[in-house]
Amino acid sequence: MLDVLGLDPVEEATYRHLITLPSASSADLAAQLEVPPTDLQAALTTLAEKGLVATSSNGAEQYVASPPLVALGSLVRDRQDDLNRARSELESLTEQYRGAAAQRTVTDVIDVVTGPEAVAQRFAQLQRSAREEVLVLVRSGVAVVSAAENAEEDRAAERGVTFRVIVERAVLEQPGVFANAEGAASRGEQIRVADQVPLRMLVADRELALIPLASAEDERRGTVGALLVHPSALLDALLALFDHSWVAAQPLFADTTAAAQRDGLDEMDQRVLTLMLAGLTDQAVGSQLGLSIRTVQRRVAALMEACSVHTRIQLGVQAERRGWLGTPASVP
Repeated sequence: MLDVLGLDPVEEATYRHLITLPSASSADLAAQLEVPPTDLQAALTTLAEKGLVATSSNGAEQYVASPPLVALGSLVRDRQDDLNRARSELESLTEQYRGAAAQRTVTDVIDVVTGPEAVAQRFAQLQRSAREEVLVLVRSGVAVVSAAENAEEDRAAERGVTFRVIVERAVLEQPGVFANAEGAASRGEQIRVADQVPLRMLVADRELALIPLASAEDERRGTVGALLVHPSALLDALLALFDHSWVAAQPLFADTTAAAQRDGLDEMDQRVLTLMLAGLTDQAVGSQLGLSIRTVQRRVAALMEACSVHTRIQLGVQAERRGWLGTPASVP
């Protein structure tokens, strides 16, 4: 925790332990912390230089901790000053970057990123730098960074960044995808489903886009690379593609709770209905929810009977009319 203030693990452990004691010798501290005496002495020397410990008036070999509010408070202020200077420098560099970007030629608006590590790094950087919104197109197949590995998505969502995600229908057939999507939706992400998605893409704040360098066939062969697209007519076209796809796609989740519970649907019924109307087969629905095909079919049949319909298309229409899909309407 105190590493952000420049303390290494031994220094932090020494200070934390010392503040619980009236005073202690270096030998006692080394024994209590199970740290080699030379390492402990080096830690005490550094802590003394930073004003976190001092020698006791009882003897040169006795050390006491300085009050945290005074000692650590000064370190916090120093770090805050450093951050303020860094923020000022960031603003200056950003202005210089924008000035240079305005003079870019056609070949300068695209950066080529090659190799899985470099692509994964840019993928994380874009989400880390996002201030307001991240747009994502998700295709089926093997991605450089899986949803489970994408820790930056969670961090960005926690600091208030909006995510709008369009998922190719085939992606929902992959194990665990629906559970991950439910978790993302609970953090406020908006997820829609499309029959097909033209390409993988991630856009941060409508300013930078990351798209695959290789074709779908090359990706299957293991070729990994990406294009980082800066503000340009090409980026405008990619944004227009996303906006058009967003309008055409259908929401994966809707606020179904009130109307569905009123009509006797339990949570599993709602999940089955959500995935069925997203176009998944009974087998795929069962795989995502941990149900047998027969159980899925039995639940769908019960929903159809409750709506007095004979086909799944009719069930979808009735689900919308009854407000099960978050679209309130009067039921005739």
